[in-house]
Amino acid sequence: MLGEGMLKQLLHIQPQPGAHRVALRAGLSVLVPLLTVLALGHPEWSTYAVFGAFTSIYGRNHVHLSRLAMQASAGATLVAVVVLGGVVSALHAPAWSMVLAAGLVAALGSMLSTAQDWHPPGPMFLVFAFGAVMTIPVTFADLPVMAVVAGSSAVLSLALGNAGGFYRRQRTMPSRLASPWSWQPLRFALAVVMAGGIATALGIGHPYWAMVAAAAPLSARGFTGQLLRAGHRVLGTMLGLVTSAALLALGMGAVTTVLVVAVLQIATELLVGRNYGLAMICITPMALLMGQLAAPRPTASLLFDRGIETFIGAAVAVLVVGAAELRRRRP
Repeated sequence: MLGEGMLKQLLHIQPQPGAHRVALRAGLSVLVPLLTVLALGHPEWSTYAVFGAFTSIYGRNHVHLSRLAMQASAGATLVAVVVLGGVVSALHAPAWSMVLAAGLVAALGSMLSTAQDWHPPGPMFLVFAFGAVMTIPVTFADLPVMAVVAGSSAVLSLALGNAGGFYRRQRTMPSRLASPWSWQPLRFALAVVMAGGIATALGIGHPYWAMVAAAAPLSARGFTGQLLRAGHRVLGTMLGLVTSAALLALGMGAVTTVLVVAVLQIATELLVGRNYGLAMICITPMALLMGQLAAPRPTASLLFDRGIETFIGAAVAVLVVGAAELRRRRP
């Protein structure tokens, strides 16, 4: 019965009213910064611009002051972890210390997410930003540029996300802050360190993808919801790799790639509230195209890394949530 119920939930598509407004804001928040860095002749800055633009993802169901407060705190934190990832890269930190640092970011991000009542909850985007940036070779002289690019992108997302609320002069106050103290930060840290450690030990090229895949299921509510999120992550990624291979084979130019990324971002926001697995079909090629825009790599190894690290991260997440459920049920 549990298997049948899980299968129905994996395939269930629920309604998501108002998703088109969020999707358009998110698409513009990604499109404008990426076109700007291309116009400036610095496609390598696209990674920083995108992570600043992730500010637009937060507070989709909130209005005015509530959304503004949530996006401001999330955006400032995203910019901070981008710079922190640059610091770790500039220090030429050993791979294992990078994994431990990502675990610390996951724990602290989980606490901040709970305290600020972020939506979507959890530190997944912080782990993604920190993990991706710390693998990019930079120097300390690059840190101001990283801060300005990510910060400008975040400010644009704030403006796009709250212009309508200011126009309507709405006065919704931020929600009450919750206590950040629980076992959840430790679970995030454990899952991220385990997944990143396994990927690093195996010598796979993008350990942070395994970390993100481990953090994503833990952000869902409840044991069943977390297992469902892990299943969606794996199945959606596998289908997304097929789409990714087709798009990468086209050999698109930089501007065309940016336009496709913006369309995929819009599609993601239209789907993520309806079915996370369907959203992953768009998220996967979007992430790979953005990475290729900043630093091109061989397509075959890129697809392989993404697939195997998603399995590693999801498996670790299932192990962690399973252990937590057993502990909860223990007399």
